Amino acid sequence: MSGSNNPYGSSYGSTMSGSASYGGKPAAASPAAAGGGDLIKETTTAAFPRDVIEESKNQPVLVDFWAPWCGPCRQLTPIIERVVKEAGGRVKLVKMNIDDHPEYAGQMGIQSIPAVVAFVNGRPADGFMGAIPESQIRQFIDKIAGAAPGDDQAEAIAETLAQAGELLAARDASGAASLYAAVLQAEPENIAALAGMAQCMILAGQHDRALGLIDSLDDEKKADPAILAVRKSLEQYEEARKLGDPRALEHELSLNPDNHEARMKLAKIASVQGNRQDAADHLLYIMKKDRTYEDDGARRELLNFFEVWGPKEPATAYARRKMSSILFS
Repeated sequence: MSGSNNPYGSSYGSTMSGSASYGGKPAAASPAAAGGGDLIKETTTAAFPRDVIEESKNQPVLVDFWAPWCGPCRQLTPIIERVVKEAGGRVKLVKMNIDDHPEYAGQMGIQSIPAVVAFVNGRPADGFMGAIPESQIRQFIDKIAGAAPGDDQAEAIAETLAQAGELLAARDASGAASLYAAVLQAEPENIAALAGMAQCMILAGQHDRALGLIDSLDDEKKADPAILAVRKSLEQYEEARKLGDPRALEHELSLNPDNHEARMKLAKIASVQGNRQDAADHLLYIMKKDRTYEDDGARRELLNFFEVWGPKEPATAYARRKMSSILFS
């Protein structure tokens, strides 16, 4: 994606910057690797030694233990197959239906599926269970097979995303958006950049545009935690818009500091306005005074804030420390 075809950079000026220059493109995968070729296959009990044990002496082999009735298996399948194809032959994927071929799963003590085990040099080396996100599958393959050619670009993208996150935390929507747009020029499907761009739109008051962006994503991306956090942020903005005049709420608190309803509303408004420590302090005050209010509603709302703010947000760390002292005092 480049130039005028990039929908993520049009409202924020330049879509590239010096800090987001990635140099040459990664080397292309071979035709067989690009199309899947023999990178992905089903195996049987009889073929397992050849397809997995022997083949893993040439390059790592991921064995996906699955069953037709397993919902998470169906969720994982298209993701892991796509990542293996994009890995360009660094790993192979062998799928084993444990209903038809239970022996190896039993020998390896696999009790829950989907389960993926990486074989290296004829032996199990590592693995994971469950339908984990695509980003974690990529990290797993990099761990097993080593970094891909072109990872100089991956490192530059990671650095750019970190810079953009810092600008976003500083509420510099324009600066952050230009970096996220640069990443999306190089990797149009980068989830972190898509989520970051949507957060920039929210910060710039373009809520409808942010909603349009995340609604345009496929179901897999919509289920990513970063995109779910954006949607929750939009929901909080919509809720806060209906909570009334913050000055009137502050007046109510001046008359009665223990008006928890007014304080809860002020916390929600402060959060969407970016006054996150103030938002946390309001909820922490309620927690100290009355844990029974709305069935510990202040603590639950604070956890909702954490999902939107993210773990690196200073207000998150501040509020977690304060909350722990209240909960365990």
